[in-house]
Amino acid sequence: MKNHHCPNYKFRKTYDKSPKSILGRIWKWHTNFCPGWKAYTASLNDTERRELEQRYNLKHDPSI
Repeated sequence: MKNHHCPNYKFRKTYDKSPKSILGRIWKWHTNFCPGWKAYTASLNDTERRELEQRYNLKHDPSI
């Protein structure tokens, strides 16, 4: 499995602390098209992926 930086990404941590901050909202918007985020979520098992979808209120990407 490739080593992804997404779990420790600075903007993601900013979102975790303050979802309504400018940087937090930019991170959330960024996840819609970021190839690194898509690769990271694709590398997770179904349970972990569902947890992320629920935690960050993400829509399910059926291509993953």
